Amino acid sequence: MSTAMVDIRSVHKSYGPLQVLRGIDLQVRAGEVTVVLGPSGSGKSTLLRTINHLEKVDRGQISVDGELIGYRRDGDKLYELREREVLRQRTRIGFVFQNFHLFPHLTVVENITEAPVAALGRPKAEALETARALLDRVGLADKGDSYPRQLSGGQQQRVAIARALALQPRLLLFDEPTSALDPELVGEVLDVIRDLARQGTTMIVVTHEIGFAREVADTVVFMDEGRIVEQGPPADVLDRSQHDRTRAFFSKVL
Repeated sequence: MSTAMVDIRSVHKSYGPLQVLRGIDLQVRAGEVTVVLGPSGSGKSTLLRTINHLEKVDRGQISVDGELIGYRRDGDKLYELREREVLRQRTRIGFVFQNFHLFPHLTVVENITEAPVAALGRPKAEALETARALLDRVGLADKGDSYPRQLSGGQQQRVAIARALALQPRLLLFDEPTSALDPELVGEVLDVIRDLARQGTTMIVVTHEIGFAREVADTVVFMDEGRIVEQGPPADVLDRSQHDRTRAFFSKVL
């Protein structure tokens, strides 16, 4: 049995003839931050989406906190879970998208309280109290009654992080959380993620922010063409790469 919170074993994923993931093995321990780097098209975002079954794997399996994601095992066979069970699993895995995905017709507070009330059945007053506390935590205590269109991109992404945290997930997934932001807004979002890391939140972050990876990650993973080429502590992967492909990539971006 693995002691990892996230246990990814031999995961393959294709879209027709295009192989996007080619046998991914990755383990993430509770409280650790894993940062996934690599060129566009290397399979980073697809890997994230398989972890909460937004994308179905073709082969292999993924477990989070000891629970098989998207499937149940019966003997040697796997059977896909019903959508209701998959949705239950997703409430334990927070996902922050690069384009925020906030509901434009809901206020900030309503965006944050909707899932805890609808998916978890929490009392509305309790969800509202949690939402206000989370907005304070991400530096937006005065924006609860605003609509997404009234916020900057950085503020919208911080609301998206608060919304993910409202479900009290065991794991947070970030898919290039700063790529849709103007450069001057990147720092305010990374500061929130840094704070989560200091508090021991288990996270997998797909990003192009090399400095952030060096500072925050426990493990850096470098992917290329659907494979993990190299992984290890930030200094080892970023400064003492063992593979030619890794060295070639970082020679262009560092």
